[in-house]
Amino acid sequence: MGALARALLLPLLAQWLLRADPVLAPAPFTLPLQVASATRHPASPAPEPVTSALARANGLALALEPAGVNANFLAMVDNLQGDSGRGYYLEMLIGTPPQKTLQAARSQRNWNPHSSSPLFSLGWMSECACPWGLGVIGTTWAARSRASSLHQLQILVDTGSSNFAVAGAPHSYVDTYFDAERSSTYRFKGYEVTVKYTQGSWTGFVGEDVVTIPKGFNSSFLVNVATIFKSENFFLPGIKWNGILGLAYATLAKPSSSLKTFFDSLVTQAKIPNVFSMQMCGAGLPIAGSGTNGGSLVLGGIEPSLYTGDIWYTPIKEEWYYQIEILKLEIGGQSLNLDCKEYNADKAIVDSGTTLLRLPQKVFDAVVEAVARTSMIPEFSDGFWSGAQLACWANSETPWSYFPKISIYLREENSSRSFRITILPQLYIQPMMGAGLNYECYRFGISSSTNALVIGATVMEGFYVVFDRAHKRVGFAASPCAEMAGAPVSEIAGPFSTEDIASNCVPAQALNDPILWIVSYTLMSVCGVILLILILLLLIPFQCRHTPRDPEVVNDESSLVRHRWK
Repeated sequence: MGALARALLLPLLAQWLLRADPVLAPAPFTLPLQVASATRHPASPAPEPVTSALARANGLALALEPAGVNANFLAMVDNLQGDSGRGYYLEMLIGTPPQKTLQAARSQRNWNPHSSSPLFSLGWMSECACPWGLGVIGTTWAARSRASSLHQLQILVDTGSSNFAVAGAPHSYVDTYFDAERSSTYRFKGYEVTVKYTQGSWTGFVGEDVVTIPKGFNSSFLVNVATIFKSENFFLPGIKWNGILGLAYATLAKPSSSLKTFFDSLVTQAKIPNVFSMQMCGAGLPIAGSGTNGGSLVLGGIEPSLYTGDIWYTPIKEEWYYQIEILKLEIGGQSLNLDCKEYNADKAIVDSGTTLLRLPQKVFDAVVEAVARTSMIPEFSDGFWSGAQLACWANSETPWSYFPKISIYLREENSSRSFRITILPQLYIQPMMGAGLNYECYRFGISSSTNALVIGATVMEGFYVVFDRAHKRVGFAASPCAEMAGAPVSEIAGPFSTEDIASNCVPAQALNDPILWIVSYTLMSVCGVILLILILLLLIPFQCRHTPRDPEVVNDESSLVRHRWK
């Protein structure tokens, strides 16, 4: 009788929760009907470290060593805040005086910051990542007129785009914005820019102003900044950041690569090495929670206390996104046995602005099939795998023991070797805000992508990641904060032989660079026009009329000034 009552009441409970808070989940909860006994998947033994951590740093400026006159690397430790499921952001001061920013005062009406919708996918392909996907909720706001206060700007750190932009006007979902008119050092460059992401876009005025990063630098720097005056699905309910810091290469900068990026300006003016590193400490924390988790963005070097063991490096294949080469994926120690070019279809990138691990459709389907087969749960709704539904378990039970580890193999700098980064289920079976009562719900932290494999926060939260632009490589190391209940939720191991893998897994791309696309289309257009003129000359008889004219007069019809290109 008790079992029958639970079977009848649980679906009703889920429906009641959805009606009580419609943004709690993107679709009705899915309650697993059967749960088999737990089987844990043992870890593969890791070999001895190849080299010491300091040796593998290859002469990069470590945080314990001064890199530039203005830099204080140790102050950069724990300089990030993470709004669970909505990105990691850095405190900044902009303009002169830097403390004078405007704060929007809000009044709440049935406001709930919690949403379980999959957030982020900003990069840009467009696929970079900003926290998108929250439902719109009843909130009213009012702008505090010309009131200055000591509210710093919180800037989302995004390695999948290249523009630096901040809110430049009041917005319903933004607490603080930058008023360029109140800065004596702001200079407008005379044009606007629009940046579109996978979800969301913004338009802003391009200018330059001085920026101060309180946690790490003792000086201000002159950088290009866009002040956002119009946006669509960019600033959303519940976010705690009010701008975006694109740290990818200038190739992706809008409106063109000639716009010097924030980090390029910092390297030049602060005299720091062309490298930065990130630690994101959100492993196992509820998505869309009310609290924050920390992290570190070390601009100009590597902080030894933020990782353990070796840093394993993989080459950057092309300098636009941080594009790397994926060799294979394993689920529970079993290879998917796909052509390695499938993993790199279009591109494979490392993007802190994307929340999930995103996979090309063919790879995603294979991963879902393998995870479902190994998960020991015979009945699972398709909506869970697609992100449309949540799965719920009793509070006394966690689902992670039912799911396998997922391993990603990357090519080493020595192309005959590879290394493996592994995430445990605690990173990709992600807890949502508790539904209350006796159940805890989870989402699948992997999604399909139409044009890239994106290593987003789902994976990055398990590692200390080094973006070594100076040596054109990305490094991964074990992160001390990637643990739950004292046990690590990620692993890294190597080296492994690549004898059974193709020498190049990156498909030949026709003109990845947007500039080359523009040049190619321009040349084709010019050729088309020339061809059309030649055809017309052949078909239409040429008539020449000789009319006397005064040699001293140059009429408008023959004037080059009239017909020159402007």
